[in-house]
Amino acid sequence: MFSKSSVNEKAILRWFRISVAVRLIAIVLFTYLLIAYLLLPLDWFQYERRHPAIDTVPTLTHTTLGIPGDPINVGLVGTETQIHTALLAAKWYPADPITLKSSLKIATDTILKRSYHDAPVSSLYLWGRKQDLAFEQPVADDPRRRHHVRFWKSEKLDSHDNPIWFGAATYDTNVGLSHTTGEVTHHIAPDVDAERDKLIDDLLRVIQLTNVYWIDGFQKIRQGKNGGGDSYETDGRLRVGVLANLPENK
Repeated sequence: MFSKSSVNEKAILRWFRISVAVRLIAIVLFTYLLIAYLLLPLDWFQYERRHPAIDTVPTLTHTTLGIPGDPINVGLVGTETQIHTALLAAKWYPADPITLKSSLKIATDTILKRSYHDAPVSSLYLWGRKQDLAFEQPVADDPRRRHHVRFWKSEKLDSHDNPIWFGAATYDTNVGLSHTTGEVTHHIAPDVDAERDKLIDDLLRVIQLTNVYWIDGFQKIRQGKNGGGDSYETDGRLRVGVLANLPENK
C-alpha cells in the first residue's frame, strides 16, 4: 500500500507538471499572437507606407559643376502648400532667390551682424535640376550661422497620390572661401544627422506631422565632402515625415 505522503507527493508532482505545461502553452500562444497579429502586420505596414520614390532617388546632390554636394538625409510626404505651412509654423522661412540685391544684403548683414531670416542659398542639383524649395532658420543675429534645407519634389506618387520631397538639411557655421572653387560660400557642420533630426523634431513639436519613419541604409557612403569641400558624416539613415491632413490637400 502507498503511504499518504507518497500520494501527496505524486499529486504535487502531477499538479507541477500540469502547471508547467499550461505555462508553456500560454507562452507559445502569446508568441504566436504577438508575431501573427502585431509584428508581421506592423512590418507589412512599414513596407506598405514606404514611398515608391525612395528606391530610385539619388543619395547625393551636385553643384553646377557636377561636384558632389550635400547628402540627401530627410524627406517630407505632402503638398507644396503643406510644406510651406508646416515649416513656417516651425519658424523655418523660405529663402530668397539669389539676386544682386539679396547678395549685397547678406554681405552687409554679415558685416554688421544683423539677422537675415530669408537669406538666399546657393543652388544644388538633384535629378539634374536645382532645388524646388529652400528654407532656413537663423541663429541669433548672425547671418553666417543658420539651419537650412533644400527640397526636391519627386515625380513619383504613392498609392494615395501623395508626393514626396527629398531634402538635404545642413547647418551653416561660417562664411568663407570654398575649398574646391575659391568662391565665397557658407561652410557646414560635419554632423548632418543632427540637422536632419532638428528639422523633423521642430515639425513634431508644432504638431505638423502625423507619422515619422526611417529608411535604414539609405546612404551607402557614411563620410564625404560637399561642394564647398566641407567634410560630413552620417549614420546613413533617411528620416521621413508625413505631413498632417493629407486627404484634405490632394
